[in-house]
Amino acid sequence: MKRLIQHGLMFANLFEVSSPALIERYNRALDHLTGKRTKLDNFHIDLSGFSPEVGDELGDMDYLNPGGCNRQIILLSTQQKDAPLLEMKFSTTQNIIRDFIAANEAQLFTLTARDAVAGELQNSVFSVPEPQSLLDIRSVTVEADTTTGIVRDAAKLDKLIARFRDEPDAWWDDVLVAQMIGLARTTGDVTRAPVTFETPSFRQDDFWTAHHGGLYVFRSVGSPAVLANVPFEASGIDVHDLANRNGVANFLQVNGLTQPIVEGRGEAAAGILREKMEHLAIDALGRAGQLPEAIDDRSLRRAMQARGAGLPPSVHALGAMLAWAEGRGDWPRIDSANPAYFHTLRAAPGPLRDLTNMLLAELAPQDFRQLHICHKPLFYDLYRASPEPLKAWVAERLTKDYAADRAGVWKHLYASDVAAPMPQVVLTKAVRAKGPWG
Repeated sequence: MKRLIQHGLMFANLFEVSSPALIERYNRALDHLTGKRTKLDNFHIDLSGFSPEVGDELGDMDYLNPGGCNRQIILLSTQQKDAPLLEMKFSTTQNIIRDFIAANEAQLFTLTARDAVAGELQNSVFSVPEPQSLLDIRSVTVEADTTTGIVRDAAKLDKLIARFRDEPDAWWDDVLVAQMIGLARTTGDVTRAPVTFETPSFRQDDFWTAHHGGLYVFRSVGSPAVLANVPFEASGIDVHDLANRNGVANFLQVNGLTQPIVEGRGEAAAGILREKMEHLAIDALGRAGQLPEAIDDRSLRRAMQARGAGLPPSVHALGAMLAWAEGRGDWPRIDSANPAYFHTLRAAPGPLRDLTNMLLAELAPQDFRQLHICHKPLFYDLYRASPEPLKAWVAERLTKDYAADRAGVWKHLYASDVAAPMPQVVLTKAVRAKGPWG
């Protein structure tokens, strides 16, 4: 993993904690949440306040996420909003924390100037011993406060102020006035600078989770379903096996979640297909121990030419689509039985775009760039188990093809309006005739 770190492909943009004041605030929050403290004098934290260095020191990479269900957070600065989220268990966690920071940035800026803000993302369940338990999750509530309880005290002061204003004899209530003065010493003037958090609760209808082998929950679509690596019995919703490519393809098509990754002939479409072919070839050659030592385009082309017959069918299918995009051939029929099928799709625009792209990346993991962009947990798992020559090629290609222009590459691959009319990518006849539910 050292290559990824050196190239800025892992642990990039973490927030550095090195000043004694910040370290002490972090320790107060850590002790408040877990009863533990760190002895490190320099470490880095992610969006939620998790530190891989502290996790290594404590021997517990889940020290802020016990049980993997209700993630705890430590905010030292609003600058954490630009950091990535590590050790992700739910796909919605990152957006929830970022939305929470964005909605309360002014309050958090003021509070973190003096203290750390600690809290928890509370699901409607406390543990998920069975897959069915995941379906009980409907919302996530963000509960947060400083380690000294300023937000809690501000709420108390608000109630006392309301009493003071409403009760006719409040002016003469010395106990009430004394309580208000005492709380105001720590909270400040809450009438002019409110210390409350907005939008603390978030809907959780559609999400990916790493629990129980990894599964995707789609509940806001026309035909709701769960797509799981380890299928299970569930009441009130269909469960599809991710290994059943035809069933998954039907689900995506019925709900209008995907569109072709190329929108027509032209150099832009050809470029996407050419890059995908190269990524699939690198993956196949790397796992076969046939990657050249020199990491450059010319060496890769020679290797692909020399071992073309041995490359997987998905590479040849994308090659036929590339020929069409360049005007050198007819539109190839690539249905859901073809190993290249999910490589030809991307998510349609809409609120489920990122979750669908994450699913497509898992269904087509040979495209390591797409996997790195859309499904980092799976990317890191597969990278860790890859042969060393393949790791070297992947790190170099990601640095060249993605890290140099992350926003441009993302827009090139995924940020598209609804696809223009083009030849239809169809499902296999058997599935199209029968349908996914018989």
